[in-house]
Amino acid sequence: MKQFLLTALALVAFATSKAQQVKLNVILKPIQTLVVNDEQKTVNLEYTTANDYLNGVGKTNQDHLTIYSTGGFQVKVKANNANMQLSGKTMAVNTVKLTASAGSQALINATYQQDMELTGGETTLVSSGNGAVNKNVTVKYQGAGANTYIDNYVPNQNPSTYTADLTYTIISA
Repeated sequence: MKQFLLTALALVAFATSKAQQVKLNVILKPIQTLVVNDEQKTVNLEYTTANDYLNGVGKTNQDHLTIYSTGGFQVKVKANNANMQLSGKTMAVNTVKLTASAGSQALINATYQQDMELTGGETTLVSSGNGAVNKNVTVKYQGAGANTYIDNYVPNQNPSTYTADLTYTIISA
């Protein structure tokens, strides 16, 4: 009889139990990071020969940028000023061109700009409609040739170094 009562009590408890529901939300917030390779935060285009002045000087920085983005994005670049200055002389920043290309961890469906003039305004260097997890972009900096800089050397400033500070930004596309 005792066992019958325990079984009956268990059945009553089972019969009166109710199902409970839980709402599960997966909340995705945008994350975008852009990192310039620490070893490439200074780019020198050094003109040392007549051939350099004639043909220009280029510097390719492999895996210059690393990108993490939830969803599509654009990477933009701008110089802090339209002109670089040294001792009262100016040199147009747009005489330097940038070319972007796939790095060792390539982006998916990316558009890379080629021979883009550097400016004081934001210009899109690379864009993608897809997200990216630690993908790389290689950037080539190309200084002018055709003796463009021949009159920019300042005798009492050896070497004559004209500087522009570049800002890279990433935005959602």
